[in-house]
Amino acid sequence: MRPFNPALRPVDGSHQVLIVGGGAAGIAVAASLLTRDPHLDVALIDPAKHHYYQPGWTLVGAGVFSAASTERTMAELIPQGVKWIQHAVSQFEPQHNALVLDNGHVLAYDQLIVCPGLKLDWAAIDGLPQALGNHGVTSNYRYDLAPYTWQRVQQLQQGEALFSQPPMPIKCAGAPQKAMYLSCDHWLRHGRLGAIKPRFLNAGGVLFGVADYVPALMEYVKKYAIELDFGHNLVAVNGPAQRATFVRTLADGRQETLERAFDLLHVVPPQCAPDFIRHSPLADAAGWIDVDPHSLRHTRFVNIHGLGDATNTSNAKTAAAARKQAPVVANNVLVALKRLTRLAAYDGYGSCPLTVERGKIVLAEFTYGGKLAPSFPRWLLDGRQPTRRAWWLKERILPPLYWRGMLKGHEWLAQPTLATDTPKA
Repeated sequence: MRPFNPALRPVDGSHQVLIVGGGAAGIAVAASLLTRDPHLDVALIDPAKHHYYQPGWTLVGAGVFSAASTERTMAELIPQGVKWIQHAVSQFEPQHNALVLDNGHVLAYDQLIVCPGLKLDWAAIDGLPQALGNHGVTSNYRYDLAPYTWQRVQQLQQGEALFSQPPMPIKCAGAPQKAMYLSCDHWLRHGRLGAIKPRFLNAGGVLFGVADYVPALMEYVKKYAIELDFGHNLVAVNGPAQRATFVRTLADGRQETLERAFDLLHVVPPQCAPDFIRHSPLADAAGWIDVDPHSLRHTRFVNIHGLGDATNTSNAKTAAAARKQAPVVANNVLVALKRLTRLAAYDGYGSCPLTVERGKIVLAEFTYGGKLAPSFPRWLLDGRQPTRRAWWLKERILPPLYWRGMLKGHEWLAQPTLATDTPKA
């Protein structure tokens, strides 16, 4: 990467607000900005041609949704009035209020919003890229593989079914076990579960990070006779031999390597911030965008905000979190531009609809510190228990809420909490 010299590299364009990333967070925050100020000059940078409703991939892997139903073109989703720049960012120059695109063009900004999502590091597991999509090795974390999950679940008659979970953080921390529960439910309904041995190999030490939801999940672990192996991190896959290698962390901190045979292996890859974030001035020591957990403003650059999966906030990395964060960032950017006067605060809300069987969900909702934050009164929907109402919400309500609400700037159940005092200049 060549050094940036503003005297030698003229600016090719400038915008009041630049948004890096056109995923759920990027499009939602763009729409929220224009909902508040339709005359704002906003540009969104993302080279992708397609956008995906990734929370739907769990149900694709269970035969409930088609993969095609989770896909739209970026062109039809970019809010009207937002300039779409179909390039990637190669370099951030926050001290000059500028960034460099992969074609060498320099863009300047008054305010920058960074939300590029996560990097799924498939190559971090030896042999995994070559094995995916063959020999029973699959993952609901990829659009083209979720249908293969459902294919293999239907075909499997007997044998070992392994479901892995890497070290945190990952997006949608419940997704690894969602795939497991829905697979087991299918095998149980078809009288095959006795011949199939499901096993959950989790690099972490607990089934789920918010303890209030664990009792209901454990009932399903018992129902499906799932073996739980904590402290097991997948490090290698031999697809043709159908062998998976794990590093197991013992109680005294020592590690040992073990192999397991499989007939089906559902893999969740290790995840980190994208390389162009990790190696930028925006990153903290661990490589994440360094923001204040409540205002979502960068801790060192006052005209930069971050949201979505690539920030270092401690909330669950879910689309539900981005839905709550987008209005906060939109509001606070407009405060920075002196278009609004009251700052908004994000409380760490995240949601994880845990699909424990076809037709029932444990609806986990919580804020920073694992504090429960139900959206509905318990008499209507108790998220700590498996309910059909929560399944109906996941299957019927959340997809249109995403496409027609969140990505259009409609902040249903997501209005930000505003400070009572005018912020100091």
